[in-house]
Amino acid sequence: MTDDLTGPTEQEAVDRTAPTETPLAERIEAILLIIDEPIGLVALAAAVGSPVPAVRQTIEALVEDYDGRGAGPRRGFELREVGGGWRLYVREDHDSLVAEFVGGQAPARLSQAALETLAVIAYKQPVTRSQVASIRAVNVDSVVRTLLARGLITELFADSETGAINYGTTDALLQHLGINSLDELPPISPLLDDGADGFDEGVVR
Repeated sequence: MTDDLTGPTEQEAVDRTAPTETPLAERIEAILLIIDEPIGLVALAAAVGSPVPAVRQTIEALVEDYDGRGAGPRRGFELREVGGGWRLYVREDHDSLVAEFVGGQAPARLSQAALETLAVIAYKQPVTRSQVASIRAVNVDSVVRTLLARGLITELFADSETGAINYGTTDALLQHLGINSLDELPPISPLLDDGADGFDEGVVR
């Protein structure tokens, strides 16, 4: 019997069982789908474990793909650079469609956590998620997503240095509260133990 019939060598067995690394584009898309704020190229490269130039090239390819400049059709979402970072957004063409869908969902009561987060945003706007989390001393990512989906808050702008999204309330909140402007919100200081824990007096613009 010759050596050829003795089976694979140890190295061949390792090669056959070694997992195949997923494509870079898939790893980048996985991260983009879960982030709430734009992510910079350096942070994205660290998250997917690839060099920045490769990530930049893949991002450019994804932009072209989503815009329909490749082999496939244009998507209902786009990959946009905002404040030095990248994030997936619904295309502006579909804003009214999405707003109608969200507005048509069966109303549900907000949780205590959502109400508290909404109050912080109402009084401190414009305010970032990290600032809200600092005031409430808890993670507010999922709550912010809920408030966005309900149309009670909106993204106002991205910080030019950090890329962090600043949030504010919408007219829908005023309608739910039955007031005409944020000026009609009651002063917050009398409701706090020391009169200043986490908030400034009145509404911050």
